[in-house]
Amino acid sequence: MPLTRKPLASPTARLAAFLVAFAVFIFGVAGGVAHALEPVKISREDTALDLTATTEIYSGRGEAFQVSTAPGTDGIVRRIEVRSSTEHHQGDWAVFALANVSEEQLERVIVAPHFRLVNSKLFWPDLGSQRILSITPSEGFALDRQPSDEADVFRITLNPGAVITFVAELATPELPQIYLWQPDAYKDTVNAFTLYRGIVLGIAGLLAVFLTILFVVKGTSMLPATAALAWAVLAYICVDFGFLSKLISLTAGDERIWRAGTEVFLAAGLVIFLFTYLNLNRWHQHLGYATLAWILGLALLFGVAVYDPAIASGIARLSFALTATVGIVLIAYLGFNRYDRAILLVPAWLLILVWLFGAWLAVTGQLANDIVQPALGGGLVLIVLLIGFTVMQHAFAGGAYQQGLFSDLERQALALTGSGDTVWDWDVARDRVVTIPDISHQLGLSLGTMNGPVRNWVPRLHPDDRDRFRATLDVLLEHRRGRLNHEFRARAEDGHYHWLSIRARPVLGANGEIIRCVGTIVDITEQRNSVERLLQNALLDNLTGLPNRQVFLDRLQAILLMSDGTNAVRPTVLAIDIDRYKQVNDLLGIAAGDNILIALTRRLRRLLRPQDTLARLGGDQFGLILMSERDPAKIADFADAVSKAIMVPLNYGSREINLTASIGLVSWLDQEQSAASLLDDAELAMFRAKKEGGNRVEPFRPAFRTSGSDRLQLEADLKRAIERKELSLVYQPIVRLSDAEVAGFEALMRWDHPKRGNVSPTEFIPIAENSDIINQLGMFAFDQATSDLSEWQIQTGDLPIFVSINLSSAQLLNSGLYDDVRAILNKNRCDPAKVKMELTESLVMENPEQARLVLEKLREAGLRLALDDFGTGHSSLSYLTRFPFDTIKIDKALVRDPSDKRGVVLRSVIAMARELDMRVVAEGIESEEDAIQLAQMGCDYGQSFLFGPPVGSESILRLLKERFPLMKRA
Repeated sequence: MPLTRKPLASPTARLAAFLVAFAVFIFGVAGGVAHALEPVKISREDTALDLTATTEIYSGRGEAFQVSTAPGTDGIVRRIEVRSSTEHHQGDWAVFALANVSEEQLERVIVAPHFRLVNSKLFWPDLGSQRILSITPSEGFALDRQPSDEADVFRITLNPGAVITFVAELATPELPQIYLWQPDAYKDTVNAFTLYRGIVLGIAGLLAVFLTILFVVKGTSMLPATAALAWAVLAYICVDFGFLSKLISLTAGDERIWRAGTEVFLAAGLVIFLFTYLNLNRWHQHLGYATLAWILGLALLFGVAVYDPAIASGIARLSFALTATVGIVLIAYLGFNRYDRAILLVPAWLLILVWLFGAWLAVTGQLANDIVQPALGGGLVLIVLLIGFTVMQHAFAGGAYQQGLFSDLERQALALTGSGDTVWDWDVARDRVVTIPDISHQLGLSLGTMNGPVRNWVPRLHPDDRDRFRATLDVLLEHRRGRLNHEFRARAEDGHYHWLSIRARPVLGANGEIIRCVGTIVDITEQRNSVERLLQNALLDNLTGLPNRQVFLDRLQAILLMSDGTNAVRPTVLAIDIDRYKQVNDLLGIAAGDNILIALTRRLRRLLRPQDTLARLGGDQFGLILMSERDPAKIADFADAVSKAIMVPLNYGSREINLTASIGLVSWLDQEQSAASLLDDAELAMFRAKKEGGNRVEPFRPAFRTSGSDRLQLEADLKRAIERKELSLVYQPIVRLSDAEVAGFEALMRWDHPKRGNVSPTEFIPIAENSDIINQLGMFAFDQATSDLSEWQIQTGDLPIFVSINLSSAQLLNSGLYDDVRAILNKNRCDPAKVKMELTESLVMENPEQARLVLEKLREAGLRLALDDFGTGHSSLSYLTRFPFDTIKIDKALVRDPSDKRGVVLRSVIAMARELDMRVVAEGIESEEDAIQLAQMGCDYGQSFLFGPPVGSESILRLLKERFPLMKRA
């Protein structure tokens, strides 16, 4: 850079120079030239000086800058001119002067930090950048820049007695801080801060990894939220401590984006942690919506940070402060409500408030110490460490705060009361039996009938059980040890026998004799009846009379056990599926489909020999165990004969029906293969034949297993879903259109798969219907829904609401459905008039007569029945009067029909329902106008996302308490 000086020596010249300098000073004030400065005096003892206050900033002075130097030792003020080193310089300059008052040469470094949290401001904060492009002294050449990623560092040498003015070319109009350091002292300070930063970074990294590992091990929701906050803190201090620049190459602009992004990440992490840890959605549904909107807003800030980091950082800092403020209010409120999570979080949140106050003092410039910024970074790590301890204490304690509220005896008494079992207490010494509560009431007897001597029980027992009951008690008394685990039948007042189960243990006295026998007695009549019904229906298909799937597998397994590896016993399994069977059902009706299956069964039986087995595996699928043929060519001929037998036309009424079949074939070769895997292979081959267009025989190949593994795995997972408590129910409101009040809820099943996440019901319900677990799923849904309804009634009173539960075709064809439903209603003490069973038209038409009988029995039990998806089939009108439905649900396709005739069709359907004294529910209402129009037509109820999405039982309970505040019990 050009530098001009005009030294003057003689007194006359000095006087002239003074006059010239004075004129320059006057001209500089008037014309824009900077005036001379007061130099900062430095000595040998000075290790660090803050030059910020003595440095003058000049903005917008162009690329050529003139300044008057500080008076030298001779008192002369000189005028110098400095030109910018870059074409895009904004004309921002800084001027300061230094005077060496010692008698020796001094080495110093000028340091201008890129980023300072101190005085960085809350709104539109200064996120740092390069501060000084170059520094030109009034004597000598421009200063050499020292390498540094965190500051602009220039090395200077000051001769004894020298007074030098320095002109700094600024990259930005702001210069937050500028220091003059003794080189060794600056190096030691940098090393000390580097060691501190390394320790803090190590702790933060270990903490983030540790919390992540805990999340994998424990899996509770609060652990990933805490781990996310720990990673956010780690990212923030990585940028703040300059560690990120060591890993990747960053420009000044990139560092500002990263700094703003980590501040947004930190603000979002705190919001997510507060919401998850306090489980705010449990307290009010709107809190979940507000938090989601908050997080989405912060997520948008990541994009803003790329274009304007200052705005993103300012909003993130405000969000962090607002989260801390809202958090202390929520913690105080929930703490007073004795919510243990809120109480545990108090120390950590107080530390957050202290940290927030210190950060506010720093960014506003009221706290300007050099250690403030690294101390605040370490404080964040300390906060996450305390939060991590708090979360681990709660996650692994398992609710330890409640463990000390009850003694062991009280806890056992509460468990017994909660189980609903009856206490059976036999005082052996006095020969007196007492049951609490009195079991006489369950048997319809007068109170106290079953209390008294144990011999009073014998006449009430079934004749076949009396001797066994007496013998069991005698053996217990004789051996004076063991347990009483006995099932017997007791006659009730109405003459029916109840199955009772006693489980008890003896209590020995000081002499070793039994003085009491205490345990529980449970009425297991419904369970035993269910077992008997299952045993009766476990063998044959009720339509074709063929063995069912389980019997088929049992016979196949028995055959495999008989095999010795020779050709003497080598079964071949065929899986047969009728092509286009569903189209025949849709065209001719379910009755025609049933007759077709019976006719095909007769044809296939004619092809079998005594050692072969034919079974109906489900729907239109048959299984066949071929034992009469072992030669591959003859097996192929037999499969072709099966295919041709099915292809023979069938006459039904005046129609000729032509059917084909997809057949999968597999022969047993692997000694380790089981019956189930052999049938699975045959079905995989059958599915491949169907994919190839049907009407073909497909031998099994091992490559088929890959395509069917996902479906089989899903079916296997579904069988264990109930045990693992992965299935749950949600409820969608059904609203009365006349006054927009909640009238009931439809129970919908959800499956939260541990690996696949939420699995759609449209995916797993068909799998359940094609296997043997649909009845189990259906009873689980009915049990859970009636239990939730009873709990709502207990909590809110007798509300005018109902619950609709969907019924599957497999359940409808189960002869034990009525008994199972009645048992669940009695167990949950649920009013059957408030339970509505929903069936689709297609399910009813699969077996109309069987469906009518079952539905009439359900109707007699007090249940209400609804016909779902009305308007989507072809035969609904002809069956409405034959089945005891009291409600029809208009399908959403008809409600949303855009054609002009929609209103005419809807009015006709609603008027017809009115004439039949039925209620009408419209599904899929999209707007309030449609709801008003349907109400005017006479539609009773509406169900859609317009009135509310499906939510959990706890949310429904809060909704009922809000909508019916006056219905609570006294």
